[in-house]
Amino acid sequence: MTDDARPDEPTPERIRRAWSATVAALPVGTRITGQVVERRPFGVFLRIDEVPQAVGLADIGSMPPGASLPARGDRISGEVVWHTDHNHQVRVALSEWIDRD
Repeated sequence: MTDDARPDEPTPERIRRAWSATVAALPVGTRITGQVVERRPFGVFLRIDEVPQAVGLADIGSMPPGASLPARGDRISGEVVWHTDHNHQVRVALSEWIDRD
């Protein structure tokens, strides 16, 4: 991502500048919806509908046994569980992980 990106595309600089507003808009416990934009061995990155300059991360540490990571492009819902200030990420537990017995 570069600053030459589309006006609605989050870039590292835009994400950093918007961090205070992101934390205010997405306190812990907030229900979110979004789309998986990248899948990694440690989790998935999300574009959060309600706050487009936010980067969400659902990591495998919050994934219950037997669950799987959603695919790139999947629409998801979840809950904000933490804010990671050093890299400006909103940590998310996916609804399908929370609602499992």
